[in-house]
Amino acid sequence: MHKLAERIANRDLRAMARAITLVENDDPEKLDLLSDLFSIKKQAHYIGITGSPGAGKSSLVNRLLTHLRSQGLTVAVIAVDPTSPFSGGALLGDRVRMNDHFTDPGIYIRSMATRGSLGGLSRATKDTLRICDAYGFDVILVETVGVGQSELDIMKVVDTTSVVLTPNSGDVLQIFKAGIMEIADLFIVNKADLPGVRKLKTQLEEFMMISGSKGWQPPIVETVSTENKGIESLWEELNRHNQYLYETEQGHEQRKQQLQYEIYELMREELWQDIYHSIEQDPGKQNQLDDADADPYQLAKAWLAQWKQGGG
Repeated sequence: MHKLAERIANRDLRAMARAITLVENDDPEKLDLLSDLFSIKKQAHYIGITGSPGAGKSSLVNRLLTHLRSQGLTVAVIAVDPTSPFSGGALLGDRVRMNDHFTDPGIYIRSMATRGSLGGLSRATKDTLRICDAYGFDVILVETVGVGQSELDIMKVVDTTSVVLTPNSGDVLQIFKAGIMEIADLFIVNKADLPGVRKLKTQLEEFMMISGSKGWQPPIVETVSTENKGIESLWEELNRHNQYLYETEQGHEQRKQQLQYEIYELMREELWQDIYHSIEQDPGKQNQLDDADADPYQLAKAWLAQWKQGGG
């Protein structure tokens, strides 16, 4: 077993942080480490929280953390932040809003940069979930950037997808157009002390009817994170959905699809790295790139054929 995996299994926090850095940097040892960690996974509840900027996601997570700790649960938070165009690092905005929990040994907060990921999730997010799970956290929260078509990626890595909305924001039509309605397991109406809550809930119910979802019916939970209202009800619904996944065929099918997606992603990543390095180390191909008028379609086709002929 990988040395870091052994240390993580023994709840070594520094080893866990080191392992996350290792997967973020795409270290050659990554796959061996993750394979060893997979064998000691603890079945944490993976919860995704997404929503438009300004919906109060971070404040909501902050309150949820307090509630979970009062229940004796340990929590890891993966805050996926926008990438700095200069350093390539995360902007750390979400961590600033969770500073109440920095000294709590039962909470681990990690910011990760999207690094241009179209889905708003860095490639290393799933690997980080695995590492935190192996460490032994009870709950792992993933807070993502914004909401939109690309945010559908969140459903591929978490058990429960929560979408945060606010009254009079106009978000409902956007999430319906983007397809978020189909992947939401729970709707959170935050800032529910503002006018327009009844209208928003009615719109959500109407769009859910149009979507014609079968099986699990996403509940709508009202919260006011600034006043700590609705957090207990929110946790009850999150728990109820997790229980549903382990008792129904729908949950089995979701886990099967996630496994398939993960295998494909790992294969795609390894293939891309192999192809990329073969091109970068070929002087002839590099010379072809000097021609600004070179046909990219023909080059891609030819280089891929050469890579295949070389045995991949």
